[in-house]
Amino acid sequence: MTPLAKMEEYGHEEVIFCQNKDVGLRAIIAIHDTTLGPALGGTRMWPYKTEEEALLDVLRLSRAMTYKAAAAGLNLGGGKAVIIGDPKKDKSEALFRAFGRFVESLKGRFITGEDVGIDVNDIEYMYMETRYVSGLSPAHGGGGDPAPVTAFGVVQGLQACVQEKLGRDSLKGLSVAVQGLGHVGFNLAARLIEEGVHVIGADIDPEKVERARSELKIEIVSPEEIYDVDADIFAPCALGAVLNDQTIPRMKFKIVAGAANNQLEEDRHGVELHRRGILYAPDYVINAGGLINVYVELEGYDRERALRMTRGIYYNLRRVFDISRREKIPTFQAADRLVEERIAMVRRLKGMYTGQAVHRFRWEMR
Repeated sequence: MTPLAKMEEYGHEEVIFCQNKDVGLRAIIAIHDTTLGPALGGTRMWPYKTEEEALLDVLRLSRAMTYKAAAAGLNLGGGKAVIIGDPKKDKSEALFRAFGRFVESLKGRFITGEDVGIDVNDIEYMYMETRYVSGLSPAHGGGGDPAPVTAFGVVQGLQACVQEKLGRDSLKGLSVAVQGLGHVGFNLAARLIEEGVHVIGADIDPEKVERARSELKIEIVSPEEIYDVDADIFAPCALGAVLNDQTIPRMKFKIVAGAANNQLEEDRHGVELHRRGILYAPDYVINAGGLINVYVELEGYDRERALRMTRGIYYNLRRVFDISRREKIPTFQAADRLVEERIAMVRRLKGMYTGQAVHRFRWEMR
């Protein structure tokens, strides 16, 4: 399938291929939908085996950002970027500054920040070349690493899940298998321990495993064993497509709820979870805390406001579960319906001219 055919399949507005041979930059920026506002999404650095793999990932991730922003009630569209490279070996100031220039050339249609393989130091290099970045350090008026807020939001979502599935008002005494112990997974595990949860963790990176073992004292299993553990909840916090034909039949969990994007390999796997009676928290609803944190930064960062808005994830998931229960449909379909109705409503509103464009133009010309 050609790139244009893939764009049509996923409903994208624009895909930009970026290259600078002098600094080793190979990147793709995908803008999915800007109905609600400028496309916002993090930049991921990953050693993709092929360009096709990188393109498919950025298309899926950017579409998920559209849904995530809409589900969280934010006036943002969805976008994402991927840099093809090994974050442990290929990072440089020149690479990130070159990428920042490509972001700047889009003149605000795309705003980026941290994702897998990218940290606040990399964002600072991008910031040297573009205004359109978020997740800056507090020294520059930013909110810093959004991972703690993402983890906080997942905990809010887990509380909605256990109330829906188990009829409980507390996480205390439950067990959670956390897949991925990076920025978000580590913070999630730490918060769950504070809630009195037994945490079982796994990661493909030995350094992350050792940190979690030594600092959090959690039980560790191998990456392959995490699907088989006897726990109440499975929290995917690594890469996507982990809910598939091979993993779902092995699961004894009552709930699947985590921070990873695109957890379902295909939509039919969401149907299969529903058929098996496993409550699935749609990923783009429960993992919206980081996006909310960035949104607050764009308006002038305030940590308390970011956390207050992130608490709304609990209520957003309750609405999804209500639709799922009432209409007897899987939760991922219920979430999609909620999002698509909001986007359609805003699209209809934009048909009414209010003069804002003229006012904005005159303000910018002052």
